[in-house]
Amino acid sequence: MIFELAPYACHPEQTRGRRHPVAPDATRSDYQRDRDRIVHSSAFRRLEYKTQVFVNHEGDLFRTRLTHSLEVAQLGRSIARSLRLNEDLVEAICLAHDLGHTPFGHAGQEALNGCMREWGGFEHNLQSLRVVDALEERYPAYDGLNLSFEAREGILKHCSRRNAERIEAREPGGVAARFLHGGQPSLEAQLCNLVDAIAYCAHDVDDGVRSGLIMLAQLRQVPLVARCMAQVLAQYPRLDERRLRHETIRRLLSSQVYDVIATTRAALDVARPAHVQAVRQLPRLVAFSGDMQARMGELREFLFGQLYRHPRVVQTMAAAQQVVRELFGIYQSDAAQMPAAQAAKAAGAGPARHARAVADFIAGMTDRYALREHERLTGRKLLA
Repeated sequence: MIFELAPYACHPEQTRGRRHPVAPDATRSDYQRDRDRIVHSSAFRRLEYKTQVFVNHEGDLFRTRLTHSLEVAQLGRSIARSLRLNEDLVEAICLAHDLGHTPFGHAGQEALNGCMREWGGFEHNLQSLRVVDALEERYPAYDGLNLSFEAREGILKHCSRRNAERIEAREPGGVAARFLHGGQPSLEAQLCNLVDAIAYCAHDVDDGVRSGLIMLAQLRQVPLVARCMAQVLAQYPRLDERRLRHETIRRLLSSQVYDVIATTRAALDVARPAHVQAVRQLPRLVAFSGDMQARMGELREFLFGQLYRHPRVVQTMAAAQQVVRELFGIYQSDAAQMPAAQAAKAAGAGPARHARAVADFIAGMTDRYALREHERLTGRKLLA
């Protein structure tokens, strides 16, 4: 079935283009081309061995950044089709949104941000844009993946004013302008931001129960999850725990998806944007209902208390942060310990560029590579 794009969707023939002009592709739209470039990138492949909550070596069935990105893309495409948004652009943004994540998830980011405090800090969302704009080295004519403006706009979900000013100086009126002058990104970008939260909350519940750190019975404390679980048990009262978990999470995802579709349709009916530029001048339109937003807040609060701050997770993340900090210190004092290509980027550079080259190298590591490098350089194994 072919769906006609809504007037307020991003139409590839109306793209604001790429930083480096390229000839049109004979068989693919610009956004399909963006998606393909992301999928074939080295940074995307490395997501397979970057952690979501649990460090990569802890089990084969836990989410990684790669499986998370694929799940976000699936949810995004499903909602985009219902809203007549551009599915290809949504998929591209969703697949790229975590390319800048460090090893060891948010713990690694916090450690690297601390190491880089003197030189502008580190933020994974900004690093994702840096990956697609500069760090991927695949094409003979330019660095980066040379994605469309609309894909890059969606990848840059958050940005401090200081960083936005730096980007704006290089690219006036570009992807960071809205953080300085107000406005919103495209509906496709707004959608990707929301489905990221939908995916990680539901799937962290799944991984938390699978790990044994959360008991299924504890989830009855969370009204949204308890409601989904009660629906399942009313229909299947003798269901085993494994199927109960899967079906509860399936309904949890569905309830959020349908809520976003209904709420966003209602907002679009009121705002009636005629084109994507009108969308950028309006308040955020892709959203949960007030009730669902409150229920999601309760779920996130539960996950922080019962999973993210669980003593086992905290202990592992403390060791992971030590790995990142010690790697940074070693490479900062002796860049020759990095592979030749990375060492060359740091050689002869000023302190800030040297530190940024080290941060780029560490941020690109997988969990297991970071652990191997740390053991090689220190002789210690912090995570068994």
